[in-house]
Amino acid sequence: MELTNNLKIFFPGKLVFANESLEQLAVEVHGLQPSKVFIATIVPLQNAIAGFITQLEEAGIEVRTDTSIVQEPTFSDFDKLMQTVQQFNPDVVIGIGGGSVLDIAKLVAAQLDNEQQLREYLGIGLLKGRKKKLICIPATSGTGSEASPNAILVDDADNQKKGIISPFLVPDIVYVDPLLTISVPPAITAATGIDALTHCMEAYTNKFAQPFIDMMAYEGMRLIAAHIETAVKQGDNVEAREKVAMGSLLGGFCLGPVNTAGVHALSYPLGSMFHLAHGLSNALLLPYVMEYNIPSATKKYAEVALALGCERQADDTATAAAGVGRIKSIIKACGIPLTLKEVNVPEDAIPQMAADAMKVQRLLRNNPREISERDAIAIYKAAMG
Repeated sequence: MELTNNLKIFFPGKLVFANESLEQLAVEVHGLQPSKVFIATIVPLQNAIAGFITQLEEAGIEVRTDTSIVQEPTFSDFDKLMQTVQQFNPDVVIGIGGGSVLDIAKLVAAQLDNEQQLREYLGIGLLKGRKKKLICIPATSGTGSEASPNAILVDDADNQKKGIISPFLVPDIVYVDPLLTISVPPAITAATGIDALTHCMEAYTNKFAQPFIDMMAYEGMRLIAAHIETAVKQGDNVEAREKVAMGSLLGGFCLGPVNTAGVHALSYPLGSMFHLAHGLSNALLLPYVMEYNIPSATKKYAEVALALGCERQADDTATAAAGVGRIKSIIKACGIPLTLKEVNVPEDAIPQMAADAMKVQRLLRNNPREISERDAIAIYKAAMG
């Protein structure tokens, strides 16, 4: 008998979620008994992790850090980084930063001592293994990369985002310290938070939705919707940061077994053509893809609305519509633009964006309502405002 409800999820070997947990990380790393550690991070975090690095060095561990990844990484960024990291040949790879830094750390760990080349394991399930220990510590509440089997790179050849999906990209150890996100500026807090919310929503309404994942997706939506505005406007509000960080982590767990759908597929061209940040691209399209999808998943979108804090309306259709209104109000309250026009995306770019979005079939196939190229054009036009 064929199973119609397949569930496969790979959890990190160890997950720690706690304020000030970064302070325990050096002991954790020391327990792995490495002689060399490579850390991918960002310049704004250097002061925050200086004590951690000192602790490692005092324990006789050689540490090398890299801060070269400042936006969504390309294949050439990865190749350039690997040239230096391969010579160093660390035992442990650590990513401390946003999604781009975590993705690159995951791929560095996978590529070290690997006979496969990157292009050989582009796609789903083609990476054959990972020999180096991998630790991820998110410094934003958004991508959920620390808990997912996914990594995304931009291909210099065609400027398209390419995904590598493999259980070997799930970290061995994950530390989520919400206090690391307190220094994240409001605009990035907003965009990454809506990205995390989108992960949860696209998993919950997915054609291949799973009851086990639905629990995480629903709670993730509830936590983020209730606390994202406070996290944006009161960046030092620890409770809001904690709740959004947990929502983001739950969204990351949704990405392996179920993954995202139409919003992410249609957002990719905004990143590749106009270099808009990933979270912002998702936020710009989310309400319009929701409106498009509701006829094919009305009950699920009504439940989404309840998770977002809406009251139940006369029927599921009205409740689902209230959810779209709630999303728009959250986006506006967080200071994110509501239309493509506001971020200077020209209307004459829509046909090319739609054509490029059609290349992301690995995500489009998950959408509850089929999106053709003509449909994508209509969604982009709605999003122009």
